[in-house]
Amino acid sequence: MVILALTRKAFLERRVNRLSVVALICFASVSFVPQTVRATPSFARQTNLACIVCHTEFPILTPFGRNFKLTGYTMSAGDFNLPPLAVMLQPSFTFTNKGQPGGAAPHFGENSNFAVSQTSLFYAGRLFGPYTEKLFGSSAAEFLNKFGVFSQLTFDGVARQLVWDNVEFRYADTGTIAGQPLLYGFYLNNNPGLQDPWNSTPVWGFPFSGSGLAPTPGAATLIDGGLAQEVFGVGGYMMISNAVYLELGGYHTLSAPFQRAVGVDPIGEPEVYGLAPYWRLAYTKSVGSQSFEAGVFGLAANTYPGRISNTGHDFTFDWGTDVQYQASFGRHDLLGTASAIYESDSWDASQPLGNTSNNSDHLWSLKATVDYLYDKTYGGAVGWFFADGSRDALLYSGSANGSALSDGVVLQVNYLPFNKGGGPSFWPKSNVKFSAQYIIYNRFNGRRSNFDGTGRNASDNNTLYLEAWIAF
Repeated sequence: MVILALTRKAFLERRVNRLSVVALICFASVSFVPQTVRATPSFARQTNLACIVCHTEFPILTPFGRNFKLTGYTMSAGDFNLPPLAVMLQPSFTFTNKGQPGGAAPHFGENSNFAVSQTSLFYAGRLFGPYTEKLFGSSAAEFLNKFGVFSQLTFDGVARQLVWDNVEFRYADTGTIAGQPLLYGFYLNNNPGLQDPWNSTPVWGFPFSGSGLAPTPGAATLIDGGLAQEVFGVGGYMMISNAVYLELGGYHTLSAPFQRAVGVDPIGEPEVYGLAPYWRLAYTKSVGSQSFEAGVFGLAANTYPGRISNTGHDFTFDWGTDVQYQASFGRHDLLGTASAIYESDSWDASQPLGNTSNNSDHLWSLKATVDYLYDKTYGGAVGWFFADGSRDALLYSGSANGSALSDGVVLQVNYLPFNKGGGPSFWPKSNVKFSAQYIIYNRFNGRRSNFDGTGRNASDNNTLYLEAWIAF
């Protein structure tokens, strides 16, 4: 890459405006490095801290971990020499109460499927790792080390395709405002909400992983992954006096050729017309080993359904609220989260195209989770989810009576044998998480657990998912 080939002398001779240089670096990286974001040992190696400093169990962030993220993934012990690389493997097993005729996915059977769900390579940490000063000199390094990256190149073992996932670049710094401490930053990423430092919003909410070989409910809000990896956005944020978090960003759909180049199929996706604003406001307070957060977030988007623009556009407005409580008492770590999202949709383009029965619809999504970890090693979680909204026979054509209604419980147990230690000396800070997850559906796409004569039972979709989440 041309940017990386610049010597210190060339950098100084060109005397390019620093912000322009960094913007070019970021866009060049996005264009040529297809990459998702998880818990990454490269961060631990960069800071020379144990994984449990930033996470209780990954990817749940501690207050220190949230601060690390807000400061742009750039904190460093100053004595690391390894590149900011990490690898993740997720071998898994999926069993549903009733098999799926024709196979759970191409190349897989109807039930009891083994897979390596993901194989990933991360580049995450300071943008130039520990090499900034060597590349650009100490003067430039003081500025460039305020830029961080969170990136992942993934081979999807279910789709059998190489794809990019979540990608983010950040710049962060500190100052004061009205005499109060201020932490502020700017980001570029490809998923609304990826930048959020709490585990109570959709991108980072429980369950943190799941099977790609099991049926899932058909109704979801746009902000809950509906634009992930299809858009590119910029935004800014600030944390005032370690208490008030403010953020504003905007997103636009990436071109179809670019999406295909990074493994994303653009067929049928909503194309954002203009700029879709994303906003976030939260209040947080810490008392001893306890922390609390309450906030709101939202997204508004004009979209062309299926990237078809000759019938006008639809409009979607998502508004959400969330709370999080976190505590650490000796060997006990506790996390409680809850969120509610309301979505309103105007189908001015989709209805004429025959995609929806109604001219407008609405959708509710509710989630709540309690996660417990003992001695940083043994854990369990219980999550409840609920979605319901307008009946629309075309929009929810695979459901009973056009219903968006689905609800149920997720039960999970975790074992992290190396969470308090680390990996081998030549590649330290490695970790592994063994999980057994069971999803129980009360209603699934409008159908109840008891047989109602309209098709597959809700309970037929109950899923046992076993996974080893290996990061090194």
